[in-house]
Order: sequence, then structure tokens, then C-alpha cells
Amino acid sequence: MSFVHLHLHTEYSLLDGAIRLSELPKRLKELGMTACACTDHGAMYGVIDFYRAMKKEGLKPIIGCEVYVAPRSYTDKEGYKDRDPWHLILLAENMNGYRNLMWLVSESYVNGFYYRPRVDHELLRSHSEGLIALSACLAGEIPQLILQGQREDAIKAALCYEEIFGQGNFFLEMQENKIPDQEIVNKALVEISEKTKIPLTATNDCHYMYQDDAFSHEVLLCIQTGKTMSDPDRMRMHSDSFYVKSQEEMAGAFIDYPEAIANTVKIADRCNVELDFDHLSLPHFETPNGDSAADYLRELCSEGLKERLMSKAKDISEEQYRERLEVELGVIIEMGFADYYLIVWDFIRYAREKGIMVGPGRGSGAASLAAYALRITNIDPLKYGLLFERFLNIERVSMPDFDIDFCYE
Repeated sequence: MSFVHLHLHTEYSLLDGAIRLSELPKRLKELGMTACACTDHGAMYGVIDFYRAMKKEGLKPIIGCEVYVAPRSYTDKEGYKDRDPWHLILLAENMNGYRNLMWLVSESYVNGFYYRPRVDHELLRSHSEGLIALSACLAGEIPQLILQGQREDAIKAALCYEEIFGQGNFFLEMQENKIPDQEIVNKALVEISEKTKIPLTATNDCHYMYQDDAFSHEVLLCIQTGKTMSDPDRMRMHSDSFYVKSQEEMAGAFIDYPEAIANTVKIADRCNVELDFDHLSLPHFETPNGDSAADYLRELCSEGLKERLMSKAKDISEEQYRERLEVELGVIIEMGFADYYLIVWDFIRYAREKGIMVGPGRGSGAASLAAYALRITNIDPLKYGLLFERFLNIERVSMPDFDIDFCYE
């Protein structure tokens, strides 16, 4: 294999990407390719479908995202100053990079959203480990500075990104798409690469599968922007070149820069993220005193049971309650669900402290005395003869499921 697509938008780049994940692996195989990246705009919600589709066909999935970088701080949201973020391609080299990429994308939506989900240089710097970055399309920071005639600032920006991601982890991205501005940018990128020693790579910013799909893609952009095809000012790509090109087409387009083509394969070889769908990966609960989740759960249940025993069923002894709790805790801890119990306890505690109405608990979770002691539920399982084994038992390995109602107002 002589070339790998590292910049590609699927149908999950909503109303922009037109490459169906169900069809992508087949097309890649037809082109003799064994790997490909998914870099949807500002989002990763297509990553799992992409990963599964590629793996099913024996192809290597490279997980990435085309993030939006705020010119100032990602929390600045002032009029036109902050409306046009730059583009940047991020690729996960390993699991640490995958985690950092997920964090960055999540943070961009939660705290950085202003027309687009945005990050900034400082966020990238603090979560750059395990990531490989490309300078992106004409909307990238470096291409924009080049087109504005700010060549020295473009060099500074390139060096800044290299400093953020580390030497060998940032690449200047060339494209060949028949757009005059791209030719200007490509020439400048080569000069910047020669001056800074930052390596070049080649992409095609794929938005649709075949060249004949260009017209349909323009219709899609009209739907996104609320324009008609007859509008001369409508958003458009200004080229029919943004399709999944063959290795031969890409090599021919960059015949003078073979290192840019070769670097796509080198980058692909470095990116190795393996997702495990066969094992549960539950979040960890940070205990306030540094104890293990199991010890903290025992402590809370013991204290909670003392309070609950003040209104226990009269025909059931305190010893029966304690024995039942010990049995339950043994099962909960052995099956690795101590953190889960603590997390559910924590958000119910928080809701009650904030005056948010919480239901008494429904379903088989009401059979857990530990949940009753933690006030996750308000139903005494011993009083009503409820079996804990219906909720959780060693013989049936499945996720526990508390049905809790919260007032949404």
C-alpha cells in the first residue's frame, strides 16, 4: 500500500459528509487500500460504526476528528470575533490519544460551543499526548495566514503546533483539488517545511465517494445552509475533486512530493487503537477519604443501615438485616459493581440536596438491601420478601439496572 486517506468525512459530518460507512470499506478494498481515517467535523459519534465496519472487512480504522480551533480562548463568545474557528485534523495514535481526543471533543461541546464546538491552543497543549495533528484544509490556521499574506505568522503557527504536539507529531497537510488558493497554500507549505523541517503529508479531504457524487454533495450543502442551487452565493466546494481517490491518483497528484505520500503510510502505521467491546468498562468513583470503592461502600451501607433499622419490620431481627447486607456486599464487590452503586448513590444524594424530587426506585433494584441502606431506594426488601438474586447474582453476569425517576422541571 502506497497511500492512506487521513482526512475523510462520513455521513456523520451531518449535511456535509456524504460517504456512507456501510459502503466505505468495500470501496477501499476495490482501491487496494488496507487502512483509512475517519475525521468528521467536530464530532466523534460515527467512530464506533466506522470502527466496526472497517474491522468487519479486515481493514485498519484510524480514529480522528477535524476539530475547530478558536482564534482566541475557546470560552470567548463575542460576535464576529469568535464565529470563524480554524480547522485542525487530529488522529489518535494510541489509546491515550483516543482518550484525549474524546475529552477534547466533549469539552468543545460542553464549554466551547459558539456556532461550532471549539477547542483552543491551551486545551490542545494539555491533551496532546498520543495525538498526531495535520494542518487541515484551506480553513486551517496556517493556510488562512498564508492566504492573508502573513507568511511569518504562518511559520510561527506551524512551530507552535509542532511544540504543542511534539516533534514528528505535526504535519503540514497538502491537498490537490483544482482550487487556485490551494495551489498558493501548497507552494507556501513546501517552503515552510523546508525552513522548519516540519514534514509534509498529503490528503484529499474526502467528502463523497465518487467524483460523480459532486453534484449531489452540492445539493446536500444547500440543504445544510438553506440555499438553492440557483443561488450564486451559496456555499460550495468549488471543485469536484473531494472524492475517495485511488492510490495512483494521489501519487500522480503529488509526483513532485513523494515524501508527502509516503508519510500517509507512516502515520497510518503509527495509529493503533484497539477498542474492546467484550468487557464492561465502568467509571471509577473517587472516594473522599482515599479508601477503595469497596471499603467506602461498606462504610456508607453500615451507616445507612443503622438509620434504616430504626424503622425496620418488627418480625425481622437486626441480625437478619446485617447478614443480608453482608451477603449482598460480597456479591456486589466480587462482581465489580461497588463503583456503580456509589455513582448512583452520589447523583441521588445530589438531587435530594438540591431539592430535586426523586422516586422511591422501581424494578428489581428494589430488592437490594444495600440500595435501601444507601437510600437509592425506599423499599425495605426484607419486609416484602424481595430476592436480591433477581437483581444481581454471580451465576448471571449482567449489568445491574436501577430504575430511578427524577423530576425534570
